[in-house]
Amino acid sequence: MIVEGVRVNRDAFTRRTGWTFKPEGACKGDVCVPLSQPAADWMDVHLLSELLSMPLLHDEAADVWCLGPESFGRALSAAEAPDLRLSDWGGQQFELGSLLGHKVLLLAWASW
Repeated sequence: MIVEGVRVNRDAFTRRTGWTFKPEGACKGDVCVPLSQPAADWMDVHLLSELLSMPLLHDEAADVWCLGPESFGRALSAAEAPDLRLSDWGGQQFELGSLLGHKVLLLAWASW
């Protein structure tokens, strides 16, 4: 979710993320996270980021904030893939590490 400041409108946050605000806190599906303060019309993105385990990034040049999806501890701890060695379509061995420093798209498919 892109926001243009450190505050986000509660209704816009609900529309764009699916999190709703109830007396018990911020809720999405079966998960409710207590809030340290009652939900007001405007919420602090730093607080939401911390409480809902959502990554928060700031682009200083554009002065915009990006609030990522909730992870609840399931996010990658590093952006480094394990050293994979696989056969290519022709049967030749290929090492993923040979692409170090390049952007890589891994596409997986299964028939089941």
